[in-house]
Amino acid sequence: MLSDSQTIQNLKEIVHHFNIDGEVEYIKHYGSGHINDTYHVINTNQALPDYLLQRINSYVFKNVPLLISNIEIVTGHIKNKLKNIEGSFPDKQVLTLIKTQTGTSYFKDAEGNYWRMYIFLKDTLSYDVVTTIKQANEGGKAFGAFQSLISDLNAKLIGETLPDFHNIEMRLAKFKNALHEDSENRAGTIFSEIKFVTDREKSMCAILELGRNGKLPLRITHNDTKFNNVLLDKKNRAQCVIDLDTVMPGYIAYDFGDAIRTIVNTGSEDEADISKIDVNLDLFKAFTKSFLKETARFLTHEEINSLPMGALLLPYIMGVRFLTDYLEGDKYYKIHFPGHNLQRARAQFQLLKKLEDNYCKLQTIVQDTACRYGNITLITNQL
Repeated sequence: MLSDSQTIQNLKEIVHHFNIDGEVEYIKHYGSGHINDTYHVINTNQALPDYLLQRINSYVFKNVPLLISNIEIVTGHIKNKLKNIEGSFPDKQVLTLIKTQTGTSYFKDAEGNYWRMYIFLKDTLSYDVVTTIKQANEGGKAFGAFQSLISDLNAKLIGETLPDFHNIEMRLAKFKNALHEDSENRAGTIFSEIKFVTDREKSMCAILELGRNGKLPLRITHNDTKFNNVLLDKKNRAQCVIDLDTVMPGYIAYDFGDAIRTIVNTGSEDEADISKIDVNLDLFKAFTKSFLKETARFLTHEEINSLPMGALLLPYIMGVRFLTDYLEGDKYYKIHFPGHNLQRARAQFQLLKKLEDNYCKLQTIVQDTACRYGNITLITNQL
């Protein structure tokens, strides 16, 4: 990460490597992201665009050229599609990378830092927590439209920026290794959590197995479908999906499941009082309706069947990741107090329990919605 001593003059020098319109008035920190350093570049000419300058965290993303190539391919494809849709505004509905003076979409400075620049999308807002039906609807619409626009893009054109990111077998292998090593002598205090993980190990590999057996097509997925990765316009309507660093080949259930994990939880991700955690079925219905309205026409029956499974898998994956980090001494996730990662894991596992309790309802909602939008499917209980 950049130190506080990074000066505005240094940043202006970085900006000058990019082909921007206008001149820089000033630069300020922007957002609260934990991975990349982000700055709002304000233009002296208000008639010209502002820009978003980012230092890409190359510790997390080892292959920055691949990451940028993925984003170029996906955003270019979406823009070309939008140009042929009446009433669309491609420059507002999809991120725009700015080229450097040498024609690339990233700049590497003398210290080895990688930088990129986007057009800043003015008059937009985002929310960390979904509190209304309208918000859930807009989230489903945004991520569904994103999937629809790239549904005809060959997943083989996109590389893995974070290999095995949602591979539950890999996550379980890391968990078992951490359990075996027990470097912090913590395994003896989490017997119930260990049992929770092992009891569901086989069922949680179902999506991966369906993919391996050719029953689920590999698509290009976002892989980080938190609601705050949707920009809304001033009327709270979905405008643009952002944070494309994790765009990779994957299964549609991953994106659906991660969105549901972050939208329907009545508690926080690290809720200490797990009695507060439940499933808001109204938000589930709203997101599912808008998501499938955009996607049901091209998803296969097996993919639609897998959506409720994804809603279970993603909190399980996150719980396993939090628990693994707890066993390893809290090396990956930032913690605010001892046991924070264990608390996070317990919250995710409680959410999973509540989703399991409501699983038949989730299936019915998905089935009925898919039928409404033209993809008739029979969903069987796969727990």
